[in-house]
Amino acid sequence: MRNFSGTTYNALKNFSKSRKGRRKGRRMGFPRFKSKDKVVPGFAYTTGSFGLIDGDPHALRLPKIGRVHCMEDVSKRANGAKVLRMSVSKRGGRWQTGLTVERADLPIPSPPKGGSVGIDLGVKELATLSDGTVMHNPHALKSNLRRLKKAQRNLSRKRKGSNRRRKARAQVARLYARVANLRSDALNKTATMLAHTYADISIEDLNVAGMVGNHRLAQSIQDAAFAEFRRLLTYKTARTGARLHVIDRWYPSSKTCSNCGTVKAKLPLSERVYHCEECGLAIDRDVNAAINIQVAGSAPETLNARGGSVRQARPKGGTMRHPAKREPSGGESRVRLGAGLGNEAMQMTSL
Repeated sequence: MRNFSGTTYNALKNFSKSRKGRRKGRRMGFPRFKSKDKVVPGFAYTTGSFGLIDGDPHALRLPKIGRVHCMEDVSKRANGAKVLRMSVSKRGGRWQTGLTVERADLPIPSPPKGGSVGIDLGVKELATLSDGTVMHNPHALKSNLRRLKKAQRNLSRKRKGSNRRRKARAQVARLYARVANLRSDALNKTATMLAHTYADISIEDLNVAGMVGNHRLAQSIQDAAFAEFRRLLTYKTARTGARLHVIDRWYPSSKTCSNCGTVKAKLPLSERVYHCEECGLAIDRDVNAAINIQVAGSAPETLNARGGSVRQARPKGGTMRHPAKREPSGGESRVRLGAGLGNEAMQMTSL
């Protein structure tokens, strides 16, 4: 008789109950057994003698294994909190540990004193701020693409099941881990700096799924990780007390003049300097968009950089300064760009 683990037994039980209609929720399929070659190796502890070691800040205790040295000060990270769970996994040839801790609620932080800022995300540069500051994009994948191609070709030539193929796979995994670490380091440092500097941060709600439809820019867009950057900003601003405003994705921040509010009908990506035909403004395209995002996030209504209303006269050329889709019927249903906070659900409130 075959012996099943607890996880396999529960999966088979859920499958049987679901098929007989005795289990609520979505329909469960037959358990799919995972291959050791296709999943991230890892395990977790919730009971037993595991956790921190007193007097040894650079070590963790694992059941049956004992002391394991760590590259960073884990006791400083835990900061006296109770460790509830320890997850251990192997990525890119390196073992990593994640600790789930329980601690008392932190005091409500006061917002930083840096004022407000608008952020325009891009491919060439990671982020351009409304004050002119530019955050460099490391292009993690692009800078390592040649080495990745070489390693992938080397892997494809190895015979399946051989030791050389195993070593080649490990080399590819290390390169992919390096790409992920470079990207994560740049995004975390940028988001941390912004969350600790500015009290109000405004960004756009980008349609990344639609943007990658452009196959010429799809790789660069995914390499920039716009969604991950917004996720980091959401929880980092909640920790520091800063407010994150998310601007509607249909707001024409790049096409709108930050000086007079004129909206261009077309603005190709190759045009890196914004030239306004109405007021003669000449400004960097990304800085212009960041200024418009800052004003839209700080105003209750859709405003341009000089405080102009959304409803403006039709210019001589016949093009509306603000697209009609941004002006629904009046009343309570009217869309407000600065009405919502990107991290309002995570903001702590006093009781």
